[in-house]
Amino acid sequence: MDQPSEYLLVRNTTKAERMQIVEEALGVTDGQCDGCMQGILRMYDPYINGEKELSECNASFHRGYEVGHDEEDKGSCAE
Repeated sequence: MDQPSEYLLVRNTTKAERMQIVEEALGVTDGQCDGCMQGILRMYDPYINGEKELSECNASFHRGYEVGHDEEDKGSCAE
């Protein structure tokens, strides 16, 4: 797996910056959301809150789908 860019690391960002990074990456602009993004955004809460690196959140998401694990709630657009 590629090493994360230094500027994305928790230690180099504030909570507000991490939220902006996630929102920009997911295409959330001006707070406009039809409700579909909430499940996806929740997946990044540990990064936004400084508990995990962005790469760890992404790896957890991919790992769950690659092996078909259902134990983690990944959210859905229906919520």
